[in-house]
Amino acid sequence: MSKRLIIGISGASGVIMGYRLLQVLQGVPDIETHLVITEGAARNFACETELSLDEVRALVDYSYDIKDLAATIASGSFETDGMIVMPCSMASVAGIANGFSTNLLLRAADVCLKEDRRLVLVPRETPLSRLHLHNLAQAADYGCTIIPPMLTFYNGADTVEKQIDHIIGKVLKRFGIDYKKFRPWQGARTGN
Repeated sequence: MSKRLIIGISGASGVIMGYRLLQVLQGVPDIETHLVITEGAARNFACETELSLDEVRALVDYSYDIKDLAATIASGSFETDGMIVMPCSMASVAGIANGFSTNLLLRAADVCLKEDRRLVLVPRETPLSRLHLHNLAQAADYGCTIIPPMLTFYNGADTVEKQIDHIIGKVLKRFGIDYKKFRPWQGARTGN
């Protein structure tokens, strides 16, 4: 059975994580991907990478303009398995947590919440202010899964790429998708 996922890439630092997620999903059979990129994310692609937006969009089945509030993903009638926002800026977290759907990314997230669909946020900010923490807690209270891209050491993730792969694995597990580069905890080594 195929899955239909919405991927949002917002204007937080770390847009390469969203790009890497799209690369991984492109290699998974029977997944239809729908992409929305914020204006801030478009600027970050130019600042943080050498990727063009055309290269990013080439990895998905459908891509939408951030201002197109009439897009299919803006309606609850368009059934999806949920949405991933990676990375998720604090502005997007605030919009999602407060139902402030002023662009397509926020509207698609709002639709996921109102339709009881999975919504995974990968927030990227440090340090987190009390306001950020409040908005993240509020988003979690409303049903969002919060997976911050925190460093992982137990699995031998000794490069940035391996750290990103670990986060992608954690995110995809929420949708029942196995990622071969994800290395879960295997228990502590004991004995001689």
